[in-house]
Amino acid sequence: MPTPQHNRCFRLRRRPDGRVTGANLELVEEPIPELADGQALVRTLYLSLDPSNRIWMSEMRSYMPPVPLDAVMRGLGVGQVVASRRKDFPVGSLVLGWTGFQDYAVMDDATDEGPYTRLPEPLPAPLTMFLGALGHTGITAYLGMIDIGRPEPGDTVVVSAAAGAVGSIAGQLAKARGARTVGLAGGAAKCAHVVGKLGFDVCVDYKAADWRQQLAAAVPDGVDVNFENVGGVIMDEVLLHLNIGARVALCGMISQYESADATSSWAGQLSIGQLIMRRASMTGFLVLDHADRFPEAIEHLAGLLGDGRLQSDENVVDGLENAIDCLNGLFDGSNTGKQLLRVGEADAG
Repeated sequence: MPTPQHNRCFRLRRRPDGRVTGANLELVEEPIPELADGQALVRTLYLSLDPSNRIWMSEMRSYMPPVPLDAVMRGLGVGQVVASRRKDFPVGSLVLGWTGFQDYAVMDDATDEGPYTRLPEPLPAPLTMFLGALGHTGITAYLGMIDIGRPEPGDTVVVSAAAGAVGSIAGQLAKARGARTVGLAGGAAKCAHVVGKLGFDVCVDYKAADWRQQLAAAVPDGVDVNFENVGGVIMDEVLLHLNIGARVALCGMISQYESADATSSWAGQLSIGQLIMRRASMTGFLVLDHADRFPEAIEHLAGLLGDGRLQSDENVVDGLENAIDCLNGLFDGSNTGKQLLRVGEADAG
């Protein structure tokens, strides 16, 4: 196949305060450099859009350094090798790695933020699954719920952002272990989806005026496990219902990621003292710390998918140029499930 000559990419020009605009991420076209020994050129096929993208655009203290100004925006994707000067990644290989917000990425172990993984041939599942239910999204839900939440039959588990990529899987994992599962989602349609398709027992509409009363009614026996993705006032209210010995798996704080002030953005959890009153525990975790557990998690998730006890939602938008809208959509509640951007098409040959 002919080697492409030009690449479209989003470069971070200015750190955002609030919603991301074209003044923050600029879409530019640039020449593709000639490959050196040990490099390969990857065409991005699907790009994962995640709340962490927004963190990396800021100077907030995080588990990865901020994206430098004028650098290509960081992002995880699946792609296909279209030119190669390394034997372990021949042309045509499908790969998973830090492709970034761009059409083409130069794979170089010396400069990449993390190693690429060559996907199995033939693929055991649709390609998009390796960014969703069988990728970092599903594995995050697995580690947080199974290791930290540890739900048992009869427990009440509350999952915030229950219609989102991680929350939707986390709640289903709790349900598969016999727990009573309560979700929080924005709007009646999402709540109906969370109960009707995903199998949660109850879903609380946090956009409703009486959402606190809805939550109280949904957890009459208290909360044994909280899988937290949102933070802020929602987390505060859930903490007020914790049972003695409850476990909080702190996965995300999406309500607080859009502030430019990295200090004030983390302030304001008012009910944290309930951890003392209820002798409860709260544990933060990152999927990147547990690479040795990935095969175990994937096997478990694949088994649930195979027997129909796990549903995987995907929202796929076409076109790299739509990355900003897709990223902002993570914070206004417009998407359901895993948000993906289709950037390119794989070569069948």
